[in-house]
Amino acid sequence: YHGSTLMSHQLIIITVLCLPFVAQSSGTAIVDNWLPIAALALGTTAIGHTLMLYSFKFFSVTTASIISSMQPIYGIILGILFLNEIPSINTIIGGVIILTTVGIESFRSYVK
Repeated sequence: YHGSTLMSHQLIIITVLCLPFVAQSSGTAIVDNWLPIAALALGTTAIGHTLMLYSFKFFSVTTASIISSMQPIYGIILGILFLNEIPSINTIIGGVIILTTVGIESFRSYVK
């Protein structure tokens, strides 16, 4: 299936499942922050999901999944750049483990 089709199905299912909880929230935070929320949804979720599914044409599912595990690294970098958050030592160690795993798997898939 095309990535956009899968994303549409997921969006419909999640919307239906979350609909009962909409009445419990005021919605003020969403109305006040709709532009950043929309940018985050499109930039990281919709486009990222579609590109990941597209990458299955070029990489094995295992390799693409391991490479996608770099998402926390991107989040840490964005937190440093935009929120001035300094990660703890545990976060840095976790990031190094993720980068090492991705590097090893990238090398293994390149050698094959």
